[in-house]
Amino acid sequence: MKYNRTIKELEEHACKWWPDYLIEIQDKVSVLPKLLATQDKFISILILAKQSDPDILFNVMNSVKFSYNLFLKHLMVLTDFGSEPLQRINRDFSAYFPSKKFIYLTNGKEITYNFKGLPVKGSLTNTKMKTDVKGLQDEMCDAPLFRDIIMLLLYGANAKNDSLATIFSKCMVGNLLGNKEELKNYIKQRYIFVSRIIGGSLANNLGNAAQVYAESYFKKKLGNSYSIQSNGHIPNISQNNRTPTTFDLVVGHKGKYVGIEISFQVTTNSTIERKSGQAKDRYQMVNASGNYIAYIIDGAGNFQRSSALETICSYSHCTVAYSQKEFDVLINFIKEKIG
Repeated sequence: MKYNRTIKELEEHACKWWPDYLIEIQDKVSVLPKLLATQDKFISILILAKQSDPDILFNVMNSVKFSYNLFLKHLMVLTDFGSEPLQRINRDFSAYFPSKKFIYLTNGKEITYNFKGLPVKGSLTNTKMKTDVKGLQDEMCDAPLFRDIIMLLLYGANAKNDSLATIFSKCMVGNLLGNKEELKNYIKQRYIFVSRIIGGSLANNLGNAAQVYAESYFKKKLGNSYSIQSNGHIPNISQNNRTPTTFDLVVGHKGKYVGIEISFQVTTNSTIERKSGQAKDRYQMVNASGNYIAYIIDGAGNFQRSSALETICSYSHCTVAYSQKEFDVLINFIKEKIG
């Protein structure tokens, strides 16, 4: 069997797009699919609400059964005001809000909002706000803490106190409630920024899931007689004679090793270029030590980087695509070369 494939041979076996089982794994550990799936409903609530009466917003959320913690998570992403700055607000709450009141301006009127949930004891974490993965599985509605934070993220930029307004400068969505066109324009502009966060995080998280899934598959198929390390090292392999070279996976058996690098990108990014830049040196070091290096490469984005892939294929003992059938090819290679 030919293990060191050309780009063309590799592409014939590639699936190009994230397989369902990887997305299912990531759904369990990421909030991003939840946000993407409910984004349209979130926007419609903002459109139905009115600037002059925030209670209408909460009434709409109640009527359509949109959970407060999910709405809060959307606002945190949209305003780029997450748990870390909120923790600081909670910690120094008495300094920011000595009267436990939030005074803000809207439509030429001064509005006073009385806090009922803030501050909380200890740190105001995503867990306490129910905005982590586990928390978002629960539909938390009409809790005072959620109302307090939602109000800050809606109207913080309108705070009467100038220093507060500066801290919450991005929190101005409340000014657009009910204004369909302005909301669409604002969200469209913000989406360029937000989509980078979501897209980058999703790609990164799915990349991690790809490594985790491959590790579990090899452990199941190879059994306990093989050692399998995530982000592992091959003995005496170092690019600077001090720091061990790290491979996405390292499979060991009877003193022999196969270092495995994994890249699955449906959009182009620098990961494949980085691995390509390292490929020659890694191959030469590993080969000289009597060990092996293999690559699991897939994704439409990676195949757009033909020069990088050509380099990787040239400096690899075995190159496979990302599927169970292809993993089995790599497993055959491992058994042939290291026993």
